[in-house]
Parts: sequence; structure tokens; C-alpha cells
Amino acid sequence: MPGRSQKVASARARLARHLREHRAARGLSQEALAALADLHRTYVGSVERAERNVSLDNIERLAAALGVDICALLQA
Repeated sequence: MPGRSQKVASARARLARHLREHRAARGLSQEALAALADLHRTYVGSVERAERNVSLDNIERLAAALGVDICALLQA
């Protein structure tokens, strides 16, 4: 467990970072990922900016669209 002086990224921030990294690694635009996940492109953008408190169902949809395990989007 980190001490008080160490800052741990929130789950929302980790999700945003990993989602952006996996999307970029696959050469997908936010719009293309949104289409694969059956979500709106502005929603995907707001998730990548950590502006949304995303439901587990939508995290699962995004992971499936990227072809990764849901854990890959939430890992530390």
C-alpha cells in the first residue's frame, strides 16, 4: 500500500490512460472504437478524458471492442 506521499491514479484515470493507449496501438479513432463498442463517439472521448464515471457494462463493451480483457483497462 502506498504511503501518503505517493499518489496513486484513480481507477477512472487509469481506465482513461489504458483505453487511449490500447485504442492508439490498434490505430483506431475514437469514432471507430465507439462504433465497435456501440457507443457514441463523444462518450468515448469523455471516458478518455476521465470525465465520466463509466459503468462496468460500458467498460466491458470497450474492452471487447479492443479485444482485451477488462482487467487490462483497469490495471495499475
